[in-house]
Amino acid sequence: MPVRLASGAVTQFAVLDALFAGVYSQGSPVADVRAAGDTGVGCCEGLGGEVVIVDGELYECTADAPPRLMTDDEVLPFVDVCRLGDPVAEPVTGLDLPGLDAAVQERLVSRNLFHVMRIDGVFAHVLTRVTRRQRPPFRPLADVAAEQLETTTRECAGSLVGFWMPRIYQGITVAGLHLHFLSDDRMVGGHVLDVRLRQGRLRLSAFADLFLRLPRDGEFLTTELTHDDDHRIVAVENRGGHTASAEE
Repeated sequence: MPVRLASGAVTQFAVLDALFAGVYSQGSPVADVRAAGDTGVGCCEGLGGEVVIVDGELYECTADAPPRLMTDDEVLPFVDVCRLGDPVAEPVTGLDLPGLDAAVQERLVSRNLFHVMRIDGVFAHVLTRVTRRQRPPFRPLADVAAEQLETTTRECAGSLVGFWMPRIYQGITVAGLHLHFLSDDRMVGGHVLDVRLRQGRLRLSAFADLFLRLPRDGEFLTTELTHDDDHRIVAVENRGGHTASAEE
């Protein structure tokens, strides 16, 4: 499948290491995020869930209710967003998460560029997670993720949305493949921990530009951020927590 090098940019609001430092008391308005693109992933205010951006709409996925549309005045502490455009859609079948990761990497324009992907299809199994909303004083993301709620969904139609980012940007963002899921019936959504695709259509676009919009609130400006060990990010991306089932 020929992957198109898009003319736009991936816009990122804030940096991942700020979440690990517990710096997420402020955020960017949904209106600003919507203006920057139609496809993306992020997290909710106070780390109170995950955000999936599809077709220009932002969905808040929480532990206490089905995904809902967000309003323009709500704020998000971290987001990656871009315009997907109209890349060629390629049929894909029978992929688990490692297989999907390999399929995306095989199609990269360059391992030094930013890529957005979306798969619409039917999934035999999707394991998603959300985190519960935090209150001040805010704990680091790694502590919050240790208490995440996981949901298993089977035989479900939906969309996988996410990014493949170059390794050198680990800590600024999530290096490698970072996926969120939203079911077609808008009953389930969240960060993807595991997946088995029955059949779907993969769209993938590459970007040479990353536009980084940093917070300007006092907490961010006065907290010196560092990037120590990549294992913190890997653990949060894959760590298990309390498990629920969408079938229950």
